[in-house]
Amino acid sequence: MWVYEKKLEYPVKVTCPNVKLAKYIVAQYGGPNGELSASLQYLNQRYTMPTDMSKAVLTDIGTEELAHMEMIATLVYKLTKDACPQDFEEGGWGTQYALHDGALFWTDPNGVPWTAKYLHAQGDPIADLMANMGAEQRARTTYEHLIALSEDPLVNDALRFLWEREVVHFQRFGEALNHVQEWMANSKHCWTGHNMAK
Repeated sequence: MWVYEKKLEYPVKVTCPNVKLAKYIVAQYGGPNGELSASLQYLNQRYTMPTDMSKAVLTDIGTEELAHMEMIATLVYKLTKDACPQDFEEGGWGTQYALHDGALFWTDPNGVPWTAKYLHAQGDPIADLMANMGAEQRARTTYEHLIALSEDPLVNDALRFLWEREVVHFQRFGEALNHVQEWMANSKHCWTGHNMAK
């Protein structure tokens, strides 16, 4: 199903290590609005979409979100590369070092582990697509917050790329929503995933 190229979707560079900034950016790795949540949610929801077009959109975007998770992981890795325990402590992320050293782990900046509770799967295509549009807006907002917290122009370049992709995903989900609503209206599945003509 996937073809893996051994390169990032977009180049990821940092000016210098910065544990404090890495702590913030991990929000998009294991936080509620992060790339792990998005990829799993979309790839899971594709099975209950009623049309080939809507399934394809969820597959495409869910796959791209995996690539975004790889970019976030690379940012965190580069920002913490060669950091010692004191660097983690001074960066306000001593608990990360205590529990994982420099290993990546799916948490938010406060150390709260990722949970499947972050995912939405209603089984109703309209509810799910609208939830996805909301997820993209929350991710867009988080990237705006991260850019505001960062003074590293190289990090901000990668964050702006990810911000732009959230905007595109929102638009694509909107197109899929319109498509599914039209399909439902034409096939007497008005506003539900079930045939209401019975």
